[in-house]
Amino acid sequence: MHILVTGGAGFIGSHLCEKLIKIGKRVICLDNFNNFYDPKIKEANIEEIKNHPKFTLIRGDILDSNLLKEIFSEYKFEKVVHLAAIAGVRPSLLSPKNYIDTDVKGTVNLLEISRKYNINNFVFGSSSSVYGINKKLPFNEEDPTDYQISPYATAKKSAELYCQTYYHLYKIPTVVLRFFTVYGPRQRPDMAIRKFTELMINRKTIQIYGDGSSKRDYTYIDDIIDGLLNSIQREFKFEIINLGNSKIIELTKLLFIISEELGIEPEIEFLQDQPGDVPITFADISKAKNLLNYTPIINIREGVKRFIEWRQSHM
Repeated sequence: MHILVTGGAGFIGSHLCEKLIKIGKRVICLDNFNNFYDPKIKEANIEEIKNHPKFTLIRGDILDSNLLKEIFSEYKFEKVVHLAAIAGVRPSLLSPKNYIDTDVKGTVNLLEISRKYNINNFVFGSSSSVYGINKKLPFNEEDPTDYQISPYATAKKSAELYCQTYYHLYKIPTVVLRFFTVYGPRQRPDMAIRKFTELMINRKTIQIYGDGSSKRDYTYIDDIIDGLLNSIQREFKFEIINLGNSKIIELTKLLFIISEELGIEPEIEFLQDQPGDVPITFADISKAKNLLNYTPIINIREGVKRFIEWRQSHM
């Protein structure tokens, strides 16, 4: 039996593929290597596993229904882990239609083909952004999610609803995982920790939207992968589960930690608030602890240190 990982050459996907191979699973990685960021970064992500006998790379798009039919008919998939998406809150303000295509239509394509081939575990990578402006802290899976403030968040919420609908209609066992600001080795170049690190190293000005008081629940990649693995290996009917660190840090404090680890004083320019950005994300992970035995262990300082060590050794 094989496991399909869409977006498997991306940041989270490549780490998951490595882990699945390590525990003896056969992995089919489907990725379109689009130009949202330099495709060479994705090529590097899977460099160490691309020739592994339990790893198969298929270059293609989840919007290609004929390709999906070919893949599902050729491989006997046990499970589907759907991580392929166009990410990013700010870019979604510029190209909202792209998010409808990939994040919504692509998800429906996968649900439809999974229904036809009787997939017994569908894991969907969603986002904390679906909580939008949520004044109740920390964010709990039972909280209303009716106030997204970016096309990216709205697309993710729409995809979640399709997952729930397909479970209701066709009983596809489904787990929706809401990731909270994942970071670590291989993270995308547009993400805060990597972006700030690069700017400091190159002695360039860091532009901060707002006054730097926004807070995020940063979650280290190894902890996310542990949660993902447990969601893949356990049986559920339909569940929505937060995967975060359940600790928040202010943006200016994050900059200070990166600065300390690099030994570089940052030059900061404060700009107006950016539309689409929420003031805070904060995960209630009690459900993940109960259902997935999920216990994040990497704090932000240790995580930043590990990321910088990876950056220095790989770039």
